[in-house]
Order: sequence, then structure tokens, then C-alpha cells
Amino acid sequence: MTERRHKDTSSWMSKPAPSTELEAHLGSVPFTLDKELLASKSAKVAALLKENSHESLSYLLRDIPADAETFELVARFCHGYEVHMSTENIVPLICLSFYLGMDENHSSNNLLSKAVTFFEQRVLPSWNEVIKALHVSEKFLQQTMQLGLFDACLQTIIAKASDNPRLLGEPIKLSTNYNDTEDGDDSYRPNARRRLFVLDWQEGLTTLPLQLYEPIIYAMNQHEIPPEYISASIYQYAKKWIFSCDIGVETTSIYKRKSQRNVIETLERLLPHGRELLPCTLLFEMLRGAIDLEASSACRNGLEIRIGKQLDQAKVKDLLIPSQGYTKEVQYDIEYIRRILKIFYGNYKSSDVSGLIIVAELVEEFLAEIAGDTDLMIDTFISLAEMSMAAALGIQRNSDGIYRAIDIYLDKHTYLTEKEKEHVCRVLDFRKLSPEACEHAAKNERLPVRVVVQVLFMAQLQLRDTLTKEVRGYDDKLGKEEEEEEANMGCREDKVRMEMEKMSIKVKELEKECNVMKKEITSSNSRQKVKKGKVNMWKEMKRKFGCMSSMNDFHCQVKKKKVHPKLGI
Repeated sequence: MTERRHKDTSSWMSKPAPSTELEAHLGSVPFTLDKELLASKSAKVAALLKENSHESLSYLLRDIPADAETFELVARFCHGYEVHMSTENIVPLICLSFYLGMDENHSSNNLLSKAVTFFEQRVLPSWNEVIKALHVSEKFLQQTMQLGLFDACLQTIIAKASDNPRLLGEPIKLSTNYNDTEDGDDSYRPNARRRLFVLDWQEGLTTLPLQLYEPIIYAMNQHEIPPEYISASIYQYAKKWIFSCDIGVETTSIYKRKSQRNVIETLERLLPHGRELLPCTLLFEMLRGAIDLEASSACRNGLEIRIGKQLDQAKVKDLLIPSQGYTKEVQYDIEYIRRILKIFYGNYKSSDVSGLIIVAELVEEFLAEIAGDTDLMIDTFISLAEMSMAAALGIQRNSDGIYRAIDIYLDKHTYLTEKEKEHVCRVLDFRKLSPEACEHAAKNERLPVRVVVQVLFMAQLQLRDTLTKEVRGYDDKLGKEEEEEEANMGCREDKVRMEMEKMSIKVKELEKECNVMKKEITSSNSRQKVKKGKVNMWKEMKRKFGCMSSMNDFHCQVKKKKVHPKLGI
């Protein structure tokens, strides 16, 4: 296309200039222009022709705020050739058309209207095209702002991000298998499976320069775009413009360090406030970058506050921030960790006991890591140990972690006196040592004698308490068994009593029935005896009188007198 364009324009770029033509140089590129054609399309050129001579006009055109390629497009339009507009040249073309006054007030067939129409129809509807156009506008940022081109691109980006926040990038979440991986960066990669099914590649905001990226992210915060997507975009921007470069003092120029410092300070201001918007490890990475670049205290404090609110998600290696400065009295910077711990405890909620335990264990592991530093002062070590012990108050957990850190500290600081060793060991709560730790401490030659005696004494108390609890537990068990047996006996007695009461009721009912039957039998017998007595008596009287009775009548029989057979009497 470039070759064809040069063929089309060769006739008016290289031929000798007649009286109606003028020669102009834009940079190192010469142009031969027709004054009348140029003035018919440009109000500014028409005004210059009236006020200036031929020579001065050529001089004035040399200072046009445009590059040679853009001015060539304007010249092609003025001479009636086709203008090839694209996303990459449309913004400078609009700016130059406006500068030259090539609008509808000067000509109905004007370049500015055609360029703006192309911008509205071909650039603004597409996310990718808008990002590409913004890349080009960096060179003409002031004009882009004045003409409203940047605002138009900004409104398009906000609208599309509201409909689909994933255009900013996937939210960065802590991987569940982070503890099993050696490289922490792999745990924060966006979902690769989801990216496999993206049909078209999207231009990212992170490719924009900071002077364009800052107002866009600021506007997104104002329009309530989900903060997790904004945070992901901000971290990716920091990764591209800061962490991917060497930010060491020895290898980086002063100008580049200043530019990177401006980036990290700006990103901290843009980063939304909220818990778990970014993993704690990434916040620590940004804090280390801010420290290395000597960013402002406001920037570092802002990152410390964000870290302190979610310190229970941190790892030990996150806390290992190297000391800065030429002296470097200690290997790691302790003051940052101390401030972050204060922020965590200040935002601690009493209902979240698990977070408190996690941070206490984290500090213990951190103490064990830094205890080997021979330059670590006793007071610094004790202050951190006390913060860990204070966090564990009222929580059922042992002090084995603190004991391990003290043991390492005493092993690496052999020059300490007996009194200094006792001073270090005073933060240890012997009552919370596990039996294994007590056994180890009793044989530990690095501990002061007085501390060993206290450990043995506490071990005896623990043994006594253990035996007492076991005896009490056995007695309680027996007592419970007796109570259960008594309760069972009481239940059986209640059942027997209920059965006896039921039997008693039945017996009483039977007795009543028997009494009724007895009375009935007695009255029946009495009637039979009276009747039988009367009949017997009558029969006896009839027998005596010799009267017999029948069913129909009664008659008396007189006994015949017996006559003696001899006497006849």
C-alpha cells in the first residue's frame, strides 16, 4: 500500500514547483503542494496565504505539529487522492485536520468530518481498536485531551468493562495447591482453561503508558467496576512495568528508577482498599518493590495497611524483607514486620480466633528464620517474641515455636552471658511447653541453669496435674457408673411398684366379686333351709297321726289293734 501511495503522489511531491505551488519540508521529507488546493481545504492555510509571503508560508508549514506520514494524508486529500484511514493513523489525522481548520465551516467536503466519522464507526465500537488508538495518542496527548478523543475512548472502555469486567483480566486468587509448589508465581496465573476458549485476543490496558492508564483506572473506581478485576489489572501493570525489570540500584539508571517509583506510587493510590482483592504474597512483592525504589512513605504505609488486614494469608518467606541502606546492621528489616503486626492486631476481630493462631504461628516461624542472624539485637528479638506470645493469650496452644526460636538464637549467639540468656528466655511460658519440648529443654546445655530448673519444676507440675486428672477421671467414671446403676435400680423398683399396684387393684376387684357371690349363695341357702324345715315337720306330724297325704286329698288311717292269737285280745 505504501508503494502504491508513493506512486500516486510522486507527481506532486517531486516535480518543479510553478507559481501556484510551494515547497515545504516536514522533517527531512520534502512536499510540493498546490497553494490554492490546500487553501480551499484548510482555513488556516488560507489565512496564512493572506498574511504571509510565499517563503514565510513554507517556513510556517515546517512547524506543523504532525509527522510526515500524517501530513502526507492531508496532502493527498487536498489533491483529490484517496486517503487510507486506519486505527493507527486516525487520531493524529483528526488532530492535524483540526489544527489546519479542515472542518465544515470552511468546506463541506472536509477531512475532519470524514476522520471523525471513521473514528466513531470503526474505532469506538471495538475494545481492541480503542486500546490501539490510545497507544498512538500518547504523542498527541494534549491535543487528544482538548478535542475530547480521550474522553470518548474512556467512556467506551468504562461501558465495556461494566458489561464484561474480565476485559481487565481474571481476578487473582491464591491457588489451593500453593503450599505444594516451589514457584509461587505459577499459583497466581489466571484460569488457563477459561483462556483456551477465548475466541479473540483482547488488548490489555496494561500496555498503555501510565499517563493514560491512571485516569482510566481512576474512572473505573468511580464507576464501581468490581474491585477484584481492577486489582488484578493493577498488579499485572506493576508486573509488566516494574517487576519484569531489574530494579537494583547498581544496574538501573536514575531516570528509569524515577519512572518506576512514579509507577508504584501511582498504582498504590489506585489500588482499591479491601481484604483479599490480591493475595498477600503479591502485596508483599509490591511492598518490596516500593522499598527498593525508595517510594514515598505514604505509598509504603498504604501497602502495609493492606497487608496487615490479611496477614493470616502470608507465608514466612513473604516476611523476609532484606534490609536497605549501606550499613545493613541486620539481614532482614524488622521494623516493617512490627508495624504490619500492629495493624493486624488493631484490625483483629474477636470472633476470628483461627486467624490469630495462624499469625502467632507465622511470627514464631519468622523468629526461627531470623534467629540465626548474628546481628539481631536481643531487644528486637524479644519484642517480636512478646507480640507472638501476647497474641496467644487465652488460646489453648503450646509455646514450642517460641522455644525453638530461642534455642536457635542461643545457638547462634554463643557470646551471650548467663544473665542475657535468662533475659531472652523470659518470654517463654514454661506452662505451655509440650512434654516433648520439656524433655528437650531439660537436656539442653544452651539454656541457663535457672531456666532448666524451672523447666524441670514445670514438668513435675504437669506430671502431677496429669495424674490428678487421670485419677479424677477414673473416680468420675466410677461415680457415673454407680449413678447409672442406681438409676437403673430405681427404674426397676418403679416398674415392680407399678406391677404390685396393678395386682393389688385386681385383687381388690376379685374380693368384691367374691363377697357379692358369697352373699348371693348365703341368701339362697337360707331360703332352702326354711322351706325344707317346714316340710319335714309336717311329715313328722302326719306320721305320728297316721295321716298320709297325696297330691289330691288328705285322709287319715287308724291303726288296727293287734289281737293276741291265744287270748283273742
